[in-house]
Amino acid sequence: MAEERRGSWFGFGFCGFGQALGSGRGRQVTSPEPLRAAGTDAEVCSVSASWSYTAFLSRERSGPIPPGPAPTCPRLLLSWLPAPAGAGQVQLSGSARGAAEGCRDAWASETLLVVLRDGRGPGAGAELQAWAPGSALCGEPLWAQTVVPEAQREDREDGEGDGTRARPLPLLPGARAYVSPLSPLYRPLAPELRARRLELGTEHALLLDEAGQVYSWGGGRHGQLGHGTLEAEPEPRLLEALQGLPMAEVAAGGWHSVCVSETGDVYTWGWNESGQLALPTRSLAEDRETVTGETTGLSGHGPGVTGTTGDEGGAPASCIALQPFPALLDLPLGSDAVKASCGSRHTAVVTSKYGQLGHGDTTSRDWPCRVEYFVDKQLQAVAVSCGPWNTYVYAVQRETS
Repeated sequence: MAEERRGSWFGFGFCGFGQALGSGRGRQVTSPEPLRAAGTDAEVCSVSASWSYTAFLSRERSGPIPPGPAPTCPRLLLSWLPAPAGAGQVQLSGSARGAAEGCRDAWASETLLVVLRDGRGPGAGAELQAWAPGSALCGEPLWAQTVVPEAQREDREDGEGDGTRARPLPLLPGARAYVSPLSPLYRPLAPELRARRLELGTEHALLLDEAGQVYSWGGGRHGQLGHGTLEAEPEPRLLEALQGLPMAEVAAGGWHSVCVSETGDVYTWGWNESGQLALPTRSLAEDRETVTGETTGLSGHGPGVTGTTGDEGGAPASCIALQPFPALLDLPLGSDAVKASCGSRHTAVVTSKYGQLGHGDTTSRDWPCRVEYFVDKQLQAVAVSCGPWNTYVYAVQRETS
């Protein structure tokens, strides 16, 4: 009998610093390649990518895997991700090298590597550590803090696990603070926000609360805050344009933002210099027709976008450099989104129907373009994590007729 297959992480994009995108040969990988974890029976559980290096969390395989093909329900699909419970090993690949055992989560940036580790000694709980990426995880961390029992209890009461991995970094356990790559490293949040997820862009932050409402703050010069202006916001401000529309996901790119509603709609806003919002951009207008016909078979300028306006130029469509408020994205093929992630100037979206992503190959696009590799290999994309110039996808085997 054939062995049942688990899901796997795949990588593609920039790897000029030797990041482990499959083989890692050359400066870029243009087609997805499977990631390989060190050890004969280890699997990559999560990925956090910075510009020059990537942090992988891997664990030894244990326990049975779900029988049969991947489920079709978006919520059930997420259950196919490797279980977060239990500690594993963090491995660094690229300009930063090193490894550490006893880790539950990791978050990478160019100035800081944050790791959630098992505490030292029996019954010590978990410890948050901030390291310089070049330290190879050796010596003493720049900063460390024990996860307080109160935070662990709150997470258990919320039904989100054991309190050490309930909400992904940079949001800290207990959801009362987050860690920043810039000083001060520890930044408290107002308790009334009740954060579920927090994402950091280059100059801004997005917060998704327990009610599905979105808050943004930080720099706004590229419209990345979504408040209709280019002004900065020093404190979290409710995104009024989306008020009353419960969101399931938020993602912050270099200077753009994306969120996914509970009904599978995608909203984008901020800087659109490379078409990362899936809105028409002037820098790509000249070759839009040729690229569209050759790669996707779509005519015109890709899927339509609701609620946007463009300038009065000679381009074949209204071109948008900055989108200062959320725009509803019309995904192709009637797809509903499940997950989203942002790089510096690109966006990736996982859909429930086709497991497709919003970002294509090395050619810039300003409309959603499916990554055909996963279709050809009969793989269902489940999760996505973008680095500034690369993309990582977790996929499982699709049902075959």
